[in-house]
Amino acid sequence: MKMIFATGMLLLSMTFPGCAGQEIMPGISDTGSPAMHDAERADMTIYDETTPIADVVSDSAFGDYGRLIFPTDDGYYSGTTLGELRLTWYNNIRPEKTVEIVNYLKDHAAAGETVFYDIYTAEEKAADPDKEDTGLFFFKGNPGKRFAVCNAGGGFAYVGAMQDSFPHALELSKAGYNAFALIYRPGAQTACEDLARAVSFIFENAEALEVDTSDYSLWGGSAGARMAAWLGSYGPGAFGGNDLPRPGTVVMQYTGHSDYTENDPPTYACVGENDGIASWRTMQSRLTAMSAMDIDTEFHKYPNLGHGFGLGIGTDAEGWIEDAIKFWEAHMNGKDEHNE
Repeated sequence: MKMIFATGMLLLSMTFPGCAGQEIMPGISDTGSPAMHDAERADMTIYDETTPIADVVSDSAFGDYGRLIFPTDDGYYSGTTLGELRLTWYNNIRPEKTVEIVNYLKDHAAAGETVFYDIYTAEEKAADPDKEDTGLFFFKGNPGKRFAVCNAGGGFAYVGAMQDSFPHALELSKAGYNAFALIYRPGAQTACEDLARAVSFIFENAEALEVDTSDYSLWGGSAGARMAAWLGSYGPGAFGGNDLPRPGTVVMQYTGHSDYTENDPPTYACVGENDGIASWRTMQSRLTAMSAMDIDTEFHKYPNLGHGFGLGIGTDAEGWIEDAIKFWEAHMNGKDEHNE
């Protein structure tokens, strides 16, 4: 197995209590709640910016996985309500997007749809309790469309999904793609192992999930971008996953990752010019070197932006995700995805 090491960030090992699941198809377990009748759903409280975060975490619609919607270590976020949420190392957190995401998850979970999948079995979690706090949140697109896995950053100390993977997955699903947001174990090596396992899980259950596995993409910001890039360079098999194709496209935001290989997939990258954690020059140099090896790349830097801007709504970066989707589509084996 290829070993990797993160630099410049705190690496933590954390152990948390587990969550139980029920079998819904071979290889897939779901910790969601039963479907509600229309009358029951009509009586549900709709989240808004004044909703306490604790109320979302404990909402029965989410079963035991509600605790994974926000960082499991409260030392990395502040605020008691959805509108007050702040995440370490992140900027431009939009309360209206946070509210949209949690309402999306609750609405679909309450309708009896699966919005969370375990990637490890109960036996594997019992043998390694660190795997308790892992899994995939599913933002379903059109049946039979390709899939993406979005990986949040957090310095390999925590998973900042509400800013760095949930919003991206939601927008990808709106564009028709099947998007997953990975909750992984902190630590560079374990995070890549969890991503490799997640990709393997999706391939193994592609028919039940109704996803096309060809030309899949990996997305990530900060530490999550490193994860996407490492699997782009070496493939899931290098990190304990199945022997599967590398992603067709990698999309990266604000990371100082500089490694690459001649086998790297087409790569899209963006960053703020004022990022004090990830230098835009480092990102640009990497892509320039990859382009010199005939790897297709696209690079963008935006003025007046620091680290962790997410979707960049209301900033010079707004609309970057649409550009990134077009970049991915341009590398789908020459197919016009919109005409499929």
